[in-house]
Amino acid sequence: MRLIVHGQQAFGKAVLEALLERGEEVAAVYCGPDAGSRVDPLKEFALERGLTVHQPTSYKNPEVWARMDDLKADLCVMAYVTLFVPDEALNTPRLGSIQYHPSLLPDHKGPSSINWPIIMGKKKTGLSIFWPDNGLDTGPILLQKEVAIGPDDTLGSLYFNHLFPMGVEAMLESVDLVREGKAPKIPQDPDAGSYEGWCKKENVEIDWSRPVDEVYNLIRGANPQPGAWTSQDGKQLQIFDCRKTAATGEPGSVIDAGDDGIVIAAADGSICVDKLRAEGTGKTTAAEYVGTGGVSSGARLG
Repeated sequence: MRLIVHGQQAFGKAVLEALLERGEEVAAVYCGPDAGSRVDPLKEFALERGLTVHQPTSYKNPEVWARMDDLKADLCVMAYVTLFVPDEALNTPRLGSIQYHPSLLPDHKGPSSINWPIIMGKKKTGLSIFWPDNGLDTGPILLQKEVAIGPDDTLGSLYFNHLFPMGVEAMLESVDLVREGKAPKIPQDPDAGSYEGWCKKENVEIDWSRPVDEVYNLIRGANPQPGAWTSQDGKQLQIFDCRKTAATGEPGSVIDAGDDGIVIAAADGSICVDKLRAEGTGKTTAAEYVGTGGVSSGARLG
C-alpha cells in the first residue's frame, strides 16, 4: 500500500520510522512550515531517508490537492497535525486519510486534549485513530485505546510513557486494518463532548483557595506546558514538579521552605514544590531557589 505520511515533531518521526522499518512504501512526507532555525525532526529524518518532503502553509490551495493527487497514494497517515486539512486534501488518496488524536473522542476534541482530563481530575483518557473530515476532530472512529491516568501523572508522563508509544502502535494497527478492508467507520455522537481550545497561560493561574486536589491536578496537567503559575511580589512563579502534603495554613502562605522543597498552603492541605521557574530565569530546584533567597517561610503567593 502506497502511503503519504503527514505530521511533525517526534511523534510524526516515530510513526514514519515505524512504517519504514516494516517495509511500507511512503510516497511523500508532509509536515509543517519551517519555524526558525530548528529543523522539524520528521522533516530531518525524511530527508535522511531520501523521501520527498512537502511543507505547504495551507491545505486549502487547489495546487496542493493536485500535487497530492499526483502521488497516487492509497492512504494518508496523519500523525500530530496542527494545520486544518479540508476534505479536498483528505480524500485525495484512494482510501482517504486516518488521523491520531490523544483522547477518547468525542471527549476532549481540540489541541490540548491531554492537559484537560488531568486538570479535570479524570481517572482515564486514551487515544483515537479516526477518519478526519471538515469538522474539528469530528470524523468517524476507526480504533480507540484507553489509558489510566495515575494519581501523579503529569502531561509529560502521560504522553511520553503511554500515549506516544501506544499511539505509534495504534497507527500501525490501523494501517493494517485499512489494508485488510476491516477498518470501521463508527460515527461520533454529535451531542457528546465538545471542542476545547488550547490550554494557555491564562487558564493555569493557581488559586490557592481551592482544594488541594484541584490545585495539584492543575499543576500536573500543565506540566511541562504551559506551566501552572502563581505570583510572588508581582512576578510570576511557574510550578512544575510537586507533591501533596497534609500540612495546613492560610491559603497561599509558604508554610516551610528548605532543602525538602517549598510547602504552600491550599484550602485543605498543601503543595510541596520540588521544581519551579521564577520570571526571567530558567528552571531550578526549589532548594536552589530557597538557597538564593528567592522565598522563605511566611511569604504569601498569589
